Amino acid sequence: MRACTLAELPEDEGLRLSTVPVTSVFATESGIFCIDDTCTHDTSSLADGWIEGCVVECVLHMARFDLRTGDVVSPPARRPVSTHPVACVDGVVLVALPAAYLVKEQSP
Repeated sequence: MRACTLAELPEDEGLRLSTVPVTSVFATESGIFCIDDTCTHDTSSLADGWIEGCVVECVLHMARFDLRTGDVVSPPARRPVSTHPVACVDGVVLVALPAAYLVKEQSP
């Protein structure tokens, strides 16, 4: 799916996508990453979290996840988040989501 353009990616935060379950795209110095947006400890959005390197920290209880692998870096989360392949073609960020994910129509 088309996620956004490179210019639309905010610096030091995620961009929440209109999918079910919700996913988010993050731009770091190491690349662009897409993960499921909801913290596995509680239902907070990871797109609102703090980014340091390739790690996102949940704003609610400070659980941290590796953007590259989805693995938990620090508790209180115990389960990883899902990651999704990302490609950038001509300045457009494309994300490959599982068939079970729904993509909502985006407003023009």
